[in-house]
Amino acid sequence: MHEPGTWPDARKRLLSRTDNSWIDPAMNAPKELNHEEVLRVKLEVLRREHRDLDEAIAAMQERGTSDALTMKRLKKRKLMLKDQIARIEDELTPDIIA
Repeated sequence: MHEPGTWPDARKRLLSRTDNSWIDPAMNAPKELNHEEVLRVKLEVLRREHRDLDEAIAAMQERGTSDALTMKRLKKRKLMLKDQIARIEDELTPDIIA
């Protein structure tokens, strides 16, 4: 597991989509992220969005306020996120040659 203040603490760092750098608010100094760190930040963001969609779908079903089209779109987005998460996890997992 990572120590507090390291790369998973994405709320304290702002990731730029253009140059893969982050700004540490305490230091105001940009630092380059390597490819793996960028993937881990993206993975965290995708997982959070997937959880949020899951909660939104469950809440809509409980209240009975969902229409079929909205529910279908949310579920489709959730599946797309799941595929993106799986691709990133696969890229981060080293190949094991048996």
